[in-house]
Amino acid sequence: MSTSKSSLRSQDPFLDREKSLYESPLPSREFVLQVLEKEGVPVTVEKIERMLSIKAQERDLFGKRLRAMERDGQLMRNRKNALCLPEKIDLIPARIEGHPEGFGFAIRDDGGGDIFLGAREMHKVLHGDRVMVRTIGIDNRGRPEGSVVEVLQHVNSKLVARLHETQGVLFAVAENKRINQDLLVAPGQTHGASPGQVVMIEIMSQPSRHSEPIAKVVEIIGNYLDPGMEVEIALRKHELPHVFPEEVMQQTELIPDNLVPEDYSGREDIRHLPLVTIDGETAKDFDDAVYAEKMASGELRLLVAIADVSHYVTEGGALDKEAFERGNSVYFPRRVIPMLPEKLSNGLCSLNPQVDRLCMVCDMNLSSDGTINSYRFYPAVMHSKARLTYTEVAQALLTPERADKKIQPLLPQLHNLEQVYRLFLALRQERGAIDFSSSETRMIFDDRGKIETIQPVERNEAHRIIEECMLAANVCAASYLLLHKQPSLYRIHPPPTVERLKALRDFLGEFGLHLAGGDKPKAKDYAEILKKIQQRPDQNLLETVLLRSLQQALYSPDNEGHFGLAYEAYTHFTSPIRRYPDLLVHRAIRATLSGLTKKMENLTAVGEHCSLTERRADEATRDVESWLKCFYMKDRVGEEFNGTVSSVTSFGLFVALDDVFVEGLIHISELGADYYRYDANRHQLLGERTGMRYRLGDRVLVQLVRVDMEKNKIDFAMKTHRSKNSKKKKIL
Repeated sequence: MSTSKSSLRSQDPFLDREKSLYESPLPSREFVLQVLEKEGVPVTVEKIERMLSIKAQERDLFGKRLRAMERDGQLMRNRKNALCLPEKIDLIPARIEGHPEGFGFAIRDDGGGDIFLGAREMHKVLHGDRVMVRTIGIDNRGRPEGSVVEVLQHVNSKLVARLHETQGVLFAVAENKRINQDLLVAPGQTHGASPGQVVMIEIMSQPSRHSEPIAKVVEIIGNYLDPGMEVEIALRKHELPHVFPEEVMQQTELIPDNLVPEDYSGREDIRHLPLVTIDGETAKDFDDAVYAEKMASGELRLLVAIADVSHYVTEGGALDKEAFERGNSVYFPRRVIPMLPEKLSNGLCSLNPQVDRLCMVCDMNLSSDGTINSYRFYPAVMHSKARLTYTEVAQALLTPERADKKIQPLLPQLHNLEQVYRLFLALRQERGAIDFSSSETRMIFDDRGKIETIQPVERNEAHRIIEECMLAANVCAASYLLLHKQPSLYRIHPPPTVERLKALRDFLGEFGLHLAGGDKPKAKDYAEILKKIQQRPDQNLLETVLLRSLQQALYSPDNEGHFGLAYEAYTHFTSPIRRYPDLLVHRAIRATLSGLTKKMENLTAVGEHCSLTERRADEATRDVESWLKCFYMKDRVGEEFNGTVSSVTSFGLFVALDDVFVEGLIHISELGADYYRYDANRHQLLGERTGMRYRLGDRVLVQLVRVDMEKNKIDFAMKTHRSKNSKKKKIL
């Protein structure tokens, strides 16, 4: 290079940024890469230090920067310890995604197509590891196949596992089935655990091409079939914080058990209004209360009062940091992992009946057609007049003459709430919000903590009243924040991607249906399709495909609207006890009321974190429910059940059983002697020789043939296939 060594470093285009971040700025990552690119050959660390005039006192920090760049896949070292650009030697930085069957994939950092890794390559790594891979060819399915060249970062240090012993050798099998390798337990490192027990292990030696991973036991969790063990496993497997740190409990203890005189200052007093909470029978925390009245002007007034968590959980404190880390409460069957300590979640921040509580109110005036003419937010003190259940309220509205003494005085305002709901429902239909018919279930447990039965949950009028009231308050909160240009998090639901829309339209076309809207359909276009397919025999199939074409909702500081609900702006305001984004929204509203613009740093990262903790909670609860359902079904092997194909994959059909509400797999090998081609767009498997077609939504009779408690798998065999699309009806 012609540029002199002394002047090269000053040419860093990102020097000003580095100066703003560090007292003694180093050459930026981007500039290091530029220098290596211009050099055109691998460069030793010593040479690049000379080229960039790295001083002796800077070498340690510069070395850390280079190692961080290696970890992130921006650099790597060759066998002579020289720095190379990965793309120059055909290496691709990626993250490992394991499969329970032993193979895996390298998920490229650049978003390119996934690279298949065979079992031999997966022997070198564990699920989640950061690696450099090189493509080595195409596998027999036409997928790019790769080889792991270097492990950049091992991400697994501790794992939940079950101990096993074979011929005197003790090993651990991870509960995360994406980690397929057995982990050898070092002699004398059992911590007193016995084969069969569930333990927490710490990896002492990571896997390599020639050696198994070696671990030691650091905690005995318990015996596999102990009551509640499924939750203990899920908590550790998904790294869910479940024990409040000492500093959190200390801060909580400093909060008075009841309201003190200064708590009432600066708040509107609405204790005279008969606000009530309406929740499920088993609910223990009540974060929302409602009230509706008819005004002399002919308008309806609706109050949604939400527990004022922001009064107690101050920004930057131990409580706040722990709430952020958890992101949300996690609701397992029979156990809740709260976002906040019980003193707050079930006490001061729960709108319990017949006690004063602090709240943040969304006070709305509605026109005769349900349009929100005006709204305002204010901190208040309230006094819930009753803790009502959905069942009680629905029954009282249906047969008011039979309402009990507790509900009788509240009937006028319950009827007002019902009127508000009817108006909102009409606007919802006019707006075209997507309303899929979904079925929720509830597990009933026996004295041993195992499922006795699974029952469908019927949504009644009271459920819908509360849902519409909460939606209205959330919309007002979003509107308020936008109006005052106050930074916060929005709940966004992006529209379907072009690729998904094409696949959906191709599928619907086979049924003579057309989705309007071109590349940018609206929720109303989806609603029209849903309306057309009501009462059709293939309704479930079509609804499922429509639902799967949608993207996932998430949190973002940028308002992009909510496609599914057909709102231009939407946020979460109504559950600050159990969702951290709601707490942020409350703080933003409080700042606005004080005439301040709240500074919220790294809001994008905060939104990503909250979206991640939401998915983490969903995955953990699915794991627990799957284990409980396996235990529920393990004594019913051999029985036959009617069901519906709920999902079609390249390896078989998932079937949801009628009445039992359990799902299992019919492996492709159980479908008869034929080669089956998987068509993802048509959601089907098609036999090459027989023309037999298995499709999403098909009705089937299956036999339960296997329950694998360790893998949480339920396997069925096909008995009878009842699809109008099939040429054969009986599987022999």
